Amino acid sequence: MTTRWSDLTTRQRRAVVLVGATEVVLTTAALTSLARTPSTRLRGPKAAWIAGCFVQPVGPLAYFLVGRR
Repeated sequence: MTTRWSDLTTRQRRAVVLVGATEVVLTTAALTSLARTPSTRLRGPKAAWIAGCFVQPVGPLAYFLVGRR
């Protein structure tokens, strides 16, 4: 069964937009930080962290919590 946007309540629509916007902001912040951070200050290869940032929502959170030294 597929739920359509029109089937959602206003509150549910707002929640979906808020979660989506939060993921975009976290991903953008993580990628920006990765671009500016030298590889020596990261735990693991930079390329792996870049790829990991696209695994939502855990990738950007993992980078900020574990990836930086």
